[in-house]
Amino acid sequence: MTWRHPGGPRSWGRGGPRASPRAARRGPCGRGYGERMRVGLTGGVASGKSTVSAILAELGAVVIDADLLAREVVAAGTEGHAAVVEAFGPEILTPEGELDRPALGAIVFGDEERRRVLEGIVHPLVRARSAALEAAAPAEAVVVHDIPLLAEHPGAAGVFDAVVVVDVPVETQVTRMVEQRGWSRAEADARIAAQATREQRRAVATYVIDNDGTLEDLRQRVTEVFEELSSGR
Repeated sequence: MTWRHPGGPRSWGRGGPRASPRAARRGPCGRGYGERMRVGLTGGVASGKSTVSAILAELGAVVIDADLLAREVVAAGTEGHAAVVEAFGPEILTPEGELDRPALGAIVFGDEERRRVLEGIVHPLVRARSAALEAAAPAEAVVVHDIPLLAEHPGAAGVFDAVVVVDVPVETQVTRMVEQRGWSRAEADARIAAQATREQRRAVATYVIDNDGTLEDLRQRVTEVFEELSSGR
């Protein structure tokens, strides 16, 4: 079932559709005939965003994964790799010459200045690679940018024609992290606290996909959203 609300984004969840708080349907860039539909996909930790991303790819969307690109642009032998080593020193390398991500994380975690140095290297390279992949996508494609921290960056959602937010209750996030990932409750709480709140993510949403049910429920809801995105409605 497709549900359209004149004052807010579409939302699918258990028990049928329900209203979500934001009024906007589209970002300011708009979309004309023959243009690609640019979609931002986000969600909190353990929300199931990666599963939604995979389903969208199966349905025919061109998925551009920001996390994956962030690894690619600093792989050994790349311009990004050389820049990171120059900025942080050879001690952040593994014996094989790859970046030692835990070591690098220990340096930038809690040090905003050092974190900004790293972001200043990685983010422009990711943006350039994302733009190249999008440009190579077929005309009229649904191009999905999988961005975990989309809601954490003011104004970032506005560059997309639509934003899809994968949403679950906080307790569901905690349960998944503890039971499926082996984290402690304290670790799960800390990770959730470091991200945007559910309300902040839902505030930038064009579509909210509730993922507190079965995989079959999720697939059906994602399919409904993809069909709307494909039609440009």
